[in-house]
Amino acid sequence: MTDLTGYPRADGRKGIRNTVVVAYLVECAHFVASKIVAGFPDDDVQLIGFPGCFPNDYAANMMDRLCTHPNVGAVLFVSLGCESFDKVRASTAVSESGRPVKTLVIQKAGGTASTVEAGRDWVRGALGEIADIQRVPMGIDELIVGTVCGGSDGTSGISGNPAAGKAFDMLVQEGAACIFEETGELIGCEEIMADRAVTPELGQALRESVQKAERYYATLGYGSFAAGNAAGGLSTIEEKSLGAYVKSGDSPISGLIKPGDIPPRGGLYLMDVVPDGDVRFGFPNISDNAEIVEMIASGAHLSLFVTGRGSVVGSAISPVIKICANPETYRALSDDMDVNAGDIIEGVRSIEAVGQEIRDLVVATAAGAQTKSEAMGHREFILTYKSFAPIGPACLPAA
Repeated sequence: MTDLTGYPRADGRKGIRNTVVVAYLVECAHFVASKIVAGFPDDDVQLIGFPGCFPNDYAANMMDRLCTHPNVGAVLFVSLGCESFDKVRASTAVSESGRPVKTLVIQKAGGTASTVEAGRDWVRGALGEIADIQRVPMGIDELIVGTVCGGSDGTSGISGNPAAGKAFDMLVQEGAACIFEETGELIGCEEIMADRAVTPELGQALRESVQKAERYYATLGYGSFAAGNAAGGLSTIEEKSLGAYVKSGDSPISGLIKPGDIPPRGGLYLMDVVPDGDVRFGFPNISDNAEIVEMIASGAHLSLFVTGRGSVVGSAISPVIKICANPETYRALSDDMDVNAGDIIEGVRSIEAVGQEIRDLVVATAAGAQTKSEAMGHREFILTYKSFAPIGPACLPAA
């Protein structure tokens, strides 16, 4: 059995990584922030940021949650100086969380070269400061785990996703909080999800979240169904939805959250990723990494990523475990995959056996083992505009 430990944070949570985050606050500061990070190829220094010049409450809340995530040890903000992002609020949130924080303003720091030099100096000091944080015992019941599927094909719903669901059932039984999402890919599954809700009121909220997604996609004129899904053997959004649904496992659904809402205790939670109100900012999640980032903002220490066609992405801040549903894809991309769920297709192992492997890998990764994407240096990140209303009281009935 793996001894699980974590980095203690002032709010009582524990992190499984101790990352220094360099966060740009507008696209104009992206290059400078990336040059700062490039000076630390062998250290856990990672780049995140918000590209927009105009304000957005969702993005501000997401950045607050990400920069105070338990996997984050220190934060450097990089501002151009004239963007609308509230850098004082962001810095205050990080400072009040007990983490080292610094804001550099390019327009005041002397431009690119001077800001890069100052940023690297500060990061070196922060790395030394947080290196003294000692890991302490951590329970599985303190973990938050997300799951997403991308590059889905006809194998995803019969191997990788159900195996991830089995792992979720084991983790929920052990007290972990598990988040599944993609309400736009659960169309047609709302009634069976409602039947699993811990209260009738939550069941109705689950129905309404999927109905909202259906309306949103109808307004856009297209749904969460790509040409690659069809080429991989999926025929309809309903068929894709059933595959996405089974990665939730069989546990009761304890709550409905939106990006940035942190599960209050262990259990299974659905994340509603489709914005509220009128269609304003285009497609709800323009890539799989946008969904991963939202789960991280809700506290996910790591995420399970199921793919049939193949995907090589990881993520900033929280590790990603890649689960390959298709045995042929696994053989082609084995260097990028952590788990071969294609064994189920070929009759080598059962869904339960692969689910156990995934659960054990979650614990090993939380204890410090690197995933394939981590080892290769994948640290993808994307944050765009959205708009959400707060969740209602029926959404977290157990709280």
